[in-house]
Amino acid sequence: MTKALLIVNPSAGGEEAENYEAQATQKLETLFQEVVVKHTEKEGDATAFAKEAAQEQWDSVFAMGGDGTVNEAISGLAEEDFRPNFGFFPLGTVNDLARSLKLPMDPEEAIAQLDLTRKTKLDIGKINEQYFQNVVAIGTIPESINDVEVEDKTKFGKLAYFISGIKNVIATESYDFELIVDGETKKVTSSTIIVGLTSSIGGFEQFLSEAEVDDGKLHLIYLKDESLLETVQSLPDLVKGVEKSTQNIGYLTFSEGKIALKDGTLGTNIDGDEGPELPISLQILPAHLNVYAGEGDE
Repeated sequence: MTKALLIVNPSAGGEEAENYEAQATQKLETLFQEVVVKHTEKEGDATAFAKEAAQEQWDSVFAMGGDGTVNEAISGLAEEDFRPNFGFFPLGTVNDLARSLKLPMDPEEAIAQLDLTRKTKLDIGKINEQYFQNVVAIGTIPESINDVEVEDKTKFGKLAYFISGIKNVIATESYDFELIVDGETKKVTSSTIIVGLTSSIGGFEQFLSEAEVDDGKLHLIYLKDESLLETVQSLPDLVKGVEKSTQNIGYLTFSEGKIALKDGTLGTNIDGDEGPELPISLQILPAHLNVYAGEGDE
C-alpha cells in the first residue's frame, strides 16, 4: 500500500494553510492509497512527524509551509536509512528551495501540477548536528533576518527583510573569520558570509547562479568589506548574482569545512531561522533525498 504523509503548518502563509489543505489532500488521495494529515503545533513537530514516517517506510512525505517547515521536515528524514520521497507546497515568505526546483509560487498551481514521475536528487547541508536545505548566513545579513518579527513577515513579506537589512547595513560591522574549507585555511575580514546550496537566496532566484540542487557542493560567498562604503560597493554584485570572485565579493565551493570567529561571539541564520553561534562545522550530503520537482526540472 502506498502511503503519504502531509505535514501542515497552520500559521504559514499568513495562516492561509487551511485554505489549501483540502485541495492538497484531495490531490494526494488521487495518487496514493492512503493519505494522513498532521498539523504542527510547535517547533520540532514537522521533524518528528517526518522521522516517524521514514521509520515506518512510508512512500512519500509532503510539507505545506514556509522554508522553516520544509527545513524541519527534511531534518526528520536526513538521518534515516530509509528516506521517503519528499515534496512540498510553498506557503512561506521567500520559498527559496521551491524557486530552485521550479515549483509554482502559487499554492493552488503547485498542488495541481504535482507529478510523481517528476523527481530529482537533492543535496542536504549539515551544520554541526543540524541540517539545512538552502542557506546558512553569518554577520550583517543574518542579524537583520533574525531581527524580523513573525508578524512583520506576515504583514510585509520580503519587504520586511529589506527594511531590516537597510537598518543593519547602516550599522554594519566587519569580523575576522577563519575558514577551513576542504583542509585549506583562509583568513577573511567581512561583514557577511553566506553558504548556499541552491541558486535562490532570499527570493533572488539567481543569487548563486552556478549552484544546482544536486551538484554536491557548498557555495560560499563573503563580502570584501571593512567599511560601510565597501559594503555598499558590494551590493550591486550581490543583486546581479554571484558566479565567481570579484573585487568586492569572494566566492568558493567546498564539501566540508569550518567557520570560526577570531574574537567575540556571532550567531548564524539557518533557512530563515536563528542558528548556532560560531564556530560551526559544515558538510554536504550529496544527492541525499529524492524530491518532487516542478515542470522543466526532471
